[in-house]
Amino acid sequence: MQDLKVTLIQPDMHWQSPAENRTMYEQLMDQNASNTDLVVLPEMFSTGFTMDSRTAAEPMGGDSCQWLQQQAQQRGIAITGSLAIASGDSYVNRMIFSFPDGKQIFYDKRHLFRMAGEHERYQPGDKRVVVEYLGWRILLQVCYDLRFPVFSRNNNDYDLALYVANWPEPRRQPWRKLLQARAIENLCYVAGVNRVGTDANGHKYSGDSMLVDFKGELLIDHQPSVPFCDTAILSGQSLAQFKKSFPAWMDADSFIIED
Repeated sequence: MQDLKVTLIQPDMHWQSPAENRTMYEQLMDQNASNTDLVVLPEMFSTGFTMDSRTAAEPMGGDSCQWLQQQAQQRGIAITGSLAIASGDSYVNRMIFSFPDGKQIFYDKRHLFRMAGEHERYQPGDKRVVVEYLGWRILLQVCYDLRFPVFSRNNNDYDLALYVANWPEPRRQPWRKLLQARAIENLCYVAGVNRVGTDANGHKYSGDSMLVDFKGELLIDHQPSVPFCDTAILSGQSLAQFKKSFPAWMDADSFIIED
C-alpha cells in the first residue's frame, strides 16, 4: 500500500441548514485540504444529528449526495460522511463514500442510538461495508457502532476504520478510549470524526476527533471544543511491518455474525 493522506474536518455545524454547511466545508477544504487523498466529515454532516427525519432526509442523489460527488471529482480525492437519507418508505443514517471518479458506495448505520429515539425514526443497516481506495481497505462505521466491537472485528479484511459521529461531550471519555481500543485490538488505523458546538436540542459536543495508529498512538488530536481541519499521513508500510512482527490477528477467535 502507498501512504494515505487523511484529512479530518471537525466543524461547528449549522442546524438543519445543508447549504450553509456545504459552503462551510468547501471553505475549509480550500484553506486546509489542498494536499490530501481522503476527507472525512462527521455524522449527518449537512444537518446535525436530527430525529426530524421527514424534514431533514434527502433522497439518494439529492443535493448533498451530488455535492459529495462533485467535490470528490473536482478535487481529485475521496470524501465521506453520513446523511439522513429517504429510502423507500423509511429513512436511514447513510454514510456515503464518494470516489474521485464519481462512484459512490454507502453503508447504512447498523446500531441506532435508542437513547435519542433514533431506532424509531430510522431503519438499521443489515451489512458491514469495506471499500477499497488507493490500495487501502476502509471500514465504514457511524457513531454508536463504536460501542459494538464484534461488528467491527477485523477479520484481516481492512486497514483503516472510519467512525463519523455526533458524540456528545458528557461521554467524551468513552469516545476517546474506544477509538484507541478499536485500533489496538484490530491492528489498524482508526479515524474518529465528531463535531463541536451546541445543537438545537441543547446537546454540547467537544469534538475530540482523532486519528489513531495500530498501537493506539495519536496522530491527530486537538484541543477539545475547537473546530479544525487537519491532515495526517498513514504509512501502509509501517502497518504491514507491525502486523508481520506482531501477528495477533492469527490467534483471533473465529465467529459468524448472525442477524
